[in-house]
Amino acid sequence: MKVPVLDGRLQQSVRNTFFHVPMWFGMMIFFTVSVVYAVKYLSSQNPAHDNYAVEFARTGTVFGILGTITGAVWANYQWGSPWNGDPKQNGAAIAILIYLAYFVLRGSMNDMDKRHKVSAVYNIFAFAMLFPTLWILPRMTESLHPGGQGSEGNPGLNPNDSAPAVTSFMWIGVAGWTLLGVWITTLRVRLNFITEKKLNNA
Repeated sequence: MKVPVLDGRLQQSVRNTFFHVPMWFGMMIFFTVSVVYAVKYLSSQNPAHDNYAVEFARTGTVFGILGTITGAVWANYQWGSPWNGDPKQNGAAIAILIYLAYFVLRGSMNDMDKRHKVSAVYNIFAFAMLFPTLWILPRMTESLHPGGQGSEGNPGLNPNDSAPAVTSFMWIGVAGWTLLGVWITTLRVRLNFITEKKLNNA
């Protein structure tokens, strides 16, 4: 599609909207589904719920890393450096590290029941930390992203700054990347079920 050229700032780099922004939307969707399954595990003690929780968290983390990489590429073009210490960038890095610690925590325990319970509780904590790191603190300080103090709009999406065609394609990207992530996650979940079944029959 043809992208609008407003004042020469974004140029063709605006096409990153179809990758960077949808990946962050996908990350939030997957982390939300993951924490729902974590809560369901705590109430049901069903190992299948833990399986879904960890795999959606895994896919969400991958999408977060991809969103950070595509954001760094965009930042290098627009801001002159891949990493500028922007509050949104720092918050994203903290959020991803918190979820990476989730996988380290799971790997540190051999007792399956304990692993599932502790992981579920930590999952809830990790999800709660997304809001201050990604949505609250970046709006309270000066930021290169739209939405910080001294600028207007939402850090994630400001319709006033986006042409209708770009916004429409971006939402198609959100749907496409999210569906791809769901497909990958369900494959991982099925693989885990098959592996567990083989181990139980061995």
